Amino acid sequence: MRATALCAALAVGATAAWMVACGGARQQRPWAEQQARRNEITVLWAQIRDWRREAGMDVEPEKSAVMAMSRMSVTTAARACVLPRAPRGACGDVCDLGDAICDNAENICGIAEELDDAWAREKCDSAKASCREAQERCCRCDKQLPPQEPASP
Repeated sequence: MRATALCAALAVGATAAWMVACGGARQQRPWAEQQARRNEITVLWAQIRDWRREAGMDVEPEKSAVMAMSRMSVTTAARACVLPRAPRGACGDVCDLGDAICDNAENICGIAEELDDAWAREKCDSAKASCREAQERCCRCDKQLPPQEPASP
C-alpha cells in the first residue's frame, strides 16, 4: 500500500516539476491538459477514499472538517498530532496509512494550486481533512496501547 502511494506521488511530482519548469508563469492551460491534471487529482482522491474505507472510516470527511481546511496547509493538517517516537505495535499500519493519505493530499493540493479552480480546491480541502483525521487516528491508536514493559536484562 505504501509503495503504491510512493509511486503515485513520484509520478505526480515529476509531472508537476516538468509543468513548472516548462510552463513558466501561470497561463490558461489547454482543456486537455487541465483535464489530465483533474484526472490525476481524481486518482489520488480515490486512493484516499479507498484507504479511508480500509481503515473503517467514512469515505468522506465531515463537511465541517473540509470547510475548516480551506486556509490550512497540508503540513499544518498533518501536524494535528505528532508522535514523539515511532508508532508502537499495530499502530504502525494505522500511521503508515495516515502518512500515505497526507502524501496524496500534498500532491492533490499542488495540482489544485496549478489549476486554480473551485473543484480542485474542494478536493484539496477534502484531502487535507482526511490527512488530519488520519493523523489523529494514528496518535489515538498509540495512546491507547498499554505502556511498554522495560526490557529484560
